Order: sequence, then structure tokens, then C-alpha cells
Amino acid sequence: MATEFVARGSDLDLVGIRKDFPGFTALDHLDLHIPAGEFFALLGPSGCGKTTTLRLVAGLEEPTSGKILIGGKDVTASKPHERPVNTVFQSYALFPHMSVLENVAFGLRQRKVDEPLKRAEEALALVQLGHLSQRRPQQLSGGQQQRVALARALVNRPSLLLLDEPLGALDLKLRREMQIELKAIQMEVGLTFLHVTHDQEEAMDMADTVAVMNKGHIEQMGAPEALYDRPHTVFVAKFLGQSNLFIGNVAETSANSIGIEVAGYKISVPKDRAEKHTGKVAIGVRPEKADLHQQKPAPSSSENLIGPGEVLDIRFTGVSNQFLVEIPNIGLVTVFEQNEGNSTVALGDQVYVSWKVEHTFGLADLPDSVEE
Repeated sequence: MATEFVARGSDLDLVGIRKDFPGFTALDHLDLHIPAGEFFALLGPSGCGKTTTLRLVAGLEEPTSGKILIGGKDVTASKPHERPVNTVFQSYALFPHMSVLENVAFGLRQRKVDEPLKRAEEALALVQLGHLSQRRPQQLSGGQQQRVALARALVNRPSLLLLDEPLGALDLKLRREMQIELKAIQMEVGLTFLHVTHDQEEAMDMADTVAVMNKGHIEQMGAPEALYDRPHTVFVAKFLGQSNLFIGNVAETSANSIGIEVAGYKISVPKDRAEKHTGKVAIGVRPEKADLHQQKPAPSSSENLIGPGEVLDIRFTGVSNQFLVEIPNIGLVTVFEQNEGNSTVALGDQVYVSWKVEHTFGLADLPDSVEE
């Protein structure tokens, strides 16, 4: 039913997009290609340009320069209703005096589409709400209302569905459930989804491809696993999860790795995981890749080792224990250990921190507070 129900997803291309507002530039020469049928997430903090990008695609804003193509067709000058696009917002904007079915059929009736109720029933079945079609919106839970809003967008058979922080108003448990449902629906109908969010977990959980935006441009784009494992900039390393970053000068180079001098320690990073191979560089490791030791381990060429340092804080999060360790001349280092109920590390203990060289990454830039 799904392939008959919804128009085939189209690819989206943004070419040289610039958007100026009085006093500032929201987007500066943005190029983006989203293949047909992909679940694509634009991720970034408030003010980075992600919502402006979505509004440009929807036709709610006009670019200062550049082109927008949907399915290869230039829609830059097209009105919103002329584009094969629908948007699901954080606010559901359902009509309280209408039934769920009539809410979904409303747009079809306005455009005098044949069999509006039949198509609305199909859309509700797709989001598993057919049994609630005669209820009013206020009789539904938040998650159910969100699904009605999704059905109302899908019933128009768009080629591209835009999602603007659609789960932001839901509580954590419901948000997780809706993430799974949204992804399942997207895979079933084969639509192209462009999802705008500031929630890193949401983007990583749902999207095939994530573009991390910062100050009007895309910092890095790729599969969620690749972005997390191999961030290219300080911003991506910090915005996607937590990272321990170290600053130092490249002191030695071998065929496969480079060694960085950091406060008297040598920290190695594989060459193919480093953006810079000379000069002062920032390198890092994710907290869950690091290990704590109460005794100094034997040196190994495959492991980086720093310490000893003092355990300043221990936090229990359920699945893991999070340790904050202060290492002289280096600073604070965070280590996540899976909670197996056998940790003997206590506050004030002197510990060493190690991690595999292969888990180190090297960045293209330095933190703002560090001079070249």
C-alpha cells in the first residue's frame, strides 16, 4: 500500500545558497545534495542556519542567491503550494473542532482532491491511528497528535517531507518511541525526509546521513557512525557527544602514525585519522574508548597512556560510571566505564588513563582559546 499511497521520494539539491537578513548572513554559499529516499538530518545549535535552510526549501523564505532543485526541477521561484513538499512542525496546529479524520482530509477538501476521506483513512492507517479516526485532537496523547500531523503531511503525497524539530514537545520516553516509528514510516513509504534538530541523539538514531551545521555552513557531513568516530573539527568533536581534547606539537612521524608532545607525554594518532600532520594540533579520544588503571600499565606502542591523576568526580548513570580525572599539566579527562558492578575506583584515588592509538583522532583546527 505504501508505494501506491505516497509519491516517490525526490532528491534535493541546494546550489550556492546564500541568505542574508538585515545585519547578518544566515547561510553562506551552502551546497547540499540529498539523494531520493534518504532520511537526512540537519543538526546544529540555535542560530546555525538549519531552520532557515528548511524554510528556504519549503518556500517560506527566498534565498538571496543560489538555486533550489527538487527532483532536478528548479523551484527557487516557486510558491510553497507549488512545491512537492510538506512540513511537520513542533506545534501540531490541529483543528480542535474537527475529528482526526477530518483534520487529515482538510487540505484535500480545500484542493478538491477526489476521495479525500478514503485517502485520509489510508494515511491514518500508515501511522497506525485508523482506530482513532473519529476522536478529537484533545482526546489524543501528544504522540498520537504528532502522528496525526504526520498523516496530514503524508496524505498530500509529497516527494519531500520536512520535519522541523517535530518531536521537541514530547517527553523523553515518547520521543524515543516516535523516533523508531518515524524511521519505520520513512523506510516504508520511501519518501525523502529532511529533519532539522538540535538533538544529537535524535539525529544519530534516525538519519542515514547527518550534516552538522555551524554559523551558516556545514562543518562535516556523513553517516552518524563516521561523524562520531572520526570528527574533523573541534566543533563536531564537542557537539556530537563528549570528547577529551589534547593540544600539542607534532614531535615525530612514522609510516602510519604521528606522535604529539603533550605536557611531557607522547600521544600517538594514526595518520589516516588525523587532519593535520605538522605543527600544533588538537587530538582527541571519546570517553568510552578510554580505560582507568589503579596501577601503571606496562608501556605499549599500541596504547596511549597518561597519568597518574586524581579522581575528582564519579557519576553513576545506570549503564556506565563516569569518572572525572585531573592529570597534572594536562587538565580534566573524562572516562566512561560500563557499569558491571565491580569498579573499585573511589574519589581521590590516583589513576592512569589509557586508550588504543587506533581510537585517537586528529582535528583540522584548534580550540578558540589556543593560539597557533
